[in-house]
Amino acid sequence: MGSEGPKAVTIHVTGFKKFQGVDENPTETIVNNLKDYVEKRGLPAGVALGSCSVLETAGDGALQMLYKILESGISGTNTSNEQVLWIHFGVNSGSSKFALEEQAVNEATFRCPDQLGWQPQQLPVVPEDGGTSRIRQTSLPTFEIIKFLKKKGLDVTISQDAGRFVCNYVYYHSLRFAEQKGHKSLFVHVPLFSTIDEETQMQFVATLLEAIASTC
Repeated sequence: MGSEGPKAVTIHVTGFKKFQGVDENPTETIVNNLKDYVEKRGLPAGVALGSCSVLETAGDGALQMLYKILESGISGTNTSNEQVLWIHFGVNSGSSKFALEEQAVNEATFRCPDQLGWQPQQLPVVPEDGGTSRIRQTSLPTFEIIKFLKKKGLDVTISQDAGRFVCNYVYYHSLRFAEQKGHKSLFVHVPLFSTIDEETQMQFVATLLEAIASTC
């Protein structure tokens, strides 16, 4: 018998620990509290929240952990009627709104050392992909997701530049992995809690999961 009905969707999320200049990373709090929040709020039928992981705010030194987390999202029973999604959250301390990142670039130019002391300058994130001008884009329909979120009254925008720091570094690896495995990946920048309070950010993330699920 052929598969019928909407795909079952499993959404895995990551955030980051603190880093230079950001003593409290809101994404660490969001990811650590998300399971309890979603359990109380609920998700659409067929949608499950998978792993919630907090990454070291580091590039090369944190790759082993990143790939261990990404590999954990691969089920031995994956079927054509299942969709695995990765949503990565990072903070933009200078922003006053949420931003969906459409792409990552194959360049690591860290403005300051990461939490493990690495500070690459104009190095390819993945040397096998060629030069630093290589771009990878999300396959998720960001404009449809934005439309859903704005109807809910959320202040969100689409960004074409995830920077050249750890956020872009992780996103590039995730997009590459997702393409290889048939998954989907998206990076989302959030403001500081001092700009948008924790409860509003939790509401945004829960609504984002609904928006993404509705487009799959």
